[in-house]
Amino acid sequence: MTTDPLIEMSNLECDGLSVAFWCVQPAEAWCIFGRNGSGKQQLDRLLTGELFVRTGRLFRSISPQEIALVSFESQQVLYEQERRLAATDLIPEDEQGTRVADFLPPEKMLDPLIDTLKMRHRLNAFYRELSTGESRKLLVLKAILEESRLLICDNPFDSLDQQSVVVLSDALQHAVSSGISVILLLSNRADIPEWIRRFALVDGGQMTLFEGVSGEAQRAQLDHQLAGLIAEQPSLPEDAIALESYAAPYIAELNVCTVRYGGRPILDELTLKIAPLQHTLVTGENGAGKSTLLGLITGDCLQCFSNDVTVFGHRRGTGESVWDIKRHLGLVGSDLHRRYSVRCDVLSVVCSGFFDSIGLYDTPSEFQVRIAREWLAAIEMPDKASVSFQSLSYGEQRLVLIARAMVKSPLLLVLDEPTQGLDEINRQRILGFMSSIEARRHSTLLFVSHREDEFLPLFRQHLHLKFNP
Repeated sequence: MTTDPLIEMSNLECDGLSVAFWCVQPAEAWCIFGRNGSGKQQLDRLLTGELFVRTGRLFRSISPQEIALVSFESQQVLYEQERRLAATDLIPEDEQGTRVADFLPPEKMLDPLIDTLKMRHRLNAFYRELSTGESRKLLVLKAILEESRLLICDNPFDSLDQQSVVVLSDALQHAVSSGISVILLLSNRADIPEWIRRFALVDGGQMTLFEGVSGEAQRAQLDHQLAGLIAEQPSLPEDAIALESYAAPYIAELNVCTVRYGGRPILDELTLKIAPLQHTLVTGENGAGKSTLLGLITGDCLQCFSNDVTVFGHRRGTGESVWDIKRHLGLVGSDLHRRYSVRCDVLSVVCSGFFDSIGLYDTPSEFQVRIAREWLAAIEMPDKASVSFQSLSYGEQRLVLIARAMVKSPLLLVLDEPTQGLDEINRQRILGFMSSIEARRHSTLLFVSHREDEFLPLFRQHLHLKFNP
């Protein structure tokens, strides 16, 4: 008895992607590897029906409704939907959108996978309250419980703590063994699970399949294809603020700070002091309060005014101007990325870092434009200056936002998982930037990461937060 493949492509050409032949069978696990901007993102758009075939053949034995996509972009779409819903009169004033439980099939609420992925305690939370990692686990959980026949995950292990990576990988492997086909679109070889048996590479919009009787043999072919790829040591623009002129003893000072949401303690009597050039690493489980900690410093968490928080020598809530804080602060994080939905070109996004705005509403000086272009060159995107920011891949957008944060040489550079969505070469480039910044001594780094290979020697202080259920 033969079984039709779920997906089969032959001699296929579409916008940004070319496939000679590719076939996905039921209960099959694939790793599709590709760098940022390689064209692999076009694959999920093709499979979900957003992209149309120009020439060639695309056969589906399943409907688009049986295909689940979990990606940064799909999370962004859902976040925007929830934000718009909360801004309407369609829900009561004390509601903040859709609760986590409402995303899952009612008859599956006792499924042990909810506990395995550590989402049971978040069932009553609103979607917009979830961290990036938690929202990704929710969408994977939803796809599996709804018994999707094909699950496509774009860099699913980004922004997850190490234990969650293991748990999610096990859940995806179990999904394959239960008959679901899984396609992992990955940009870092360190993220490839051992149970993957089929491999392909997308480079320059061209898909190459690797042959071999074992997954190990195909993985070796992938490694061979990528051999020699290294990130060049980046050079920083010469103009910088001299941190030696900073007078206050601390860049940021948090004294016995407590933050609660809905009666749940997110941070409990936390004390943290960051001196100039005391580069600080923050780690912890998903939902442990890392982003909340950063929000106390940046002002995005309004409970900073009810706590003892001092930033750049200004005590929060004592009449300081928000611009007294922002003009010395650079920020990269998932929340900023979600909110940067304004339509403008790449150069404008980078220049907006000088004005701490989302979108560009002031005319930058010639000096500012020159520095912005130098940062685009540093991230190897000088030719994308006039391209629409929204047209870039998620990883390319993240690089642009990193340039936006660095463009004014901030006294404090807050990096909340900045390499999320970046391929391994661009990750090396960003880590190289951080080493260069340390050498230049003009910014203090506050860095959040789950990846042990990003715990650099330059960090003088390490804060690990524990989850409070």
